[in-house]
Parts: sequence; structure tokens; C-alpha cells
Amino acid sequence: MKSYTYILKCSDKSLYTGWTNDIEKRLKSHNEGKGAKYTRGRTPVELVYLEEFDTKEAAMKREAAIKKMSRAEKLKLPGIKV
Repeated sequence: MKSYTYILKCSDKSLYTGWTNDIEKRLKSHNEGKGAKYTRGRTPVELVYLEEFDTKEAAMKREAAIKKMSRAEKLKLPGIKV
């Protein structure tokens, strides 16, 4: 099963990074206020970056690496749209 690391742009222009096995379901849950505590008060959220991995471990490792980045570094990721 594929896993994904993703970045969301929240309504307050902040960025949220996470991982999932089902990106469409996860995005829906974030926008319904059932996702992460961080995004609950910041809906609607918009998917602005996505990477695909073969294992959840790889996706989780990439999520941890992205979370250590500054906002400026995240904005330099290839293809990110904010």
C-alpha cells in the first residue's frame, strides 16, 4: 500500500505536515474538523504538496524531516504552491 507525506495550507496561511495511506480521505477529514488538532480551527485546508512512498515508515521519516524545516525551506520544495 502506498503512503504519502503531505503539506496543507491552512486558512490562516500556516502550513501543516502529515502522512497518510489515503490522501483523499485524510484531506476530507481535515476539512471536516476531524483531522489533526492543529488544523481543526484553521479550516478550510488546501493540499499544496504531496510525496508518495512505498512504505509508511518512509513516509513517516520524510514527515519528520519536513517538520524540522523552516517555513522558508518548505516553500522551496519542488512544486509547492502556497
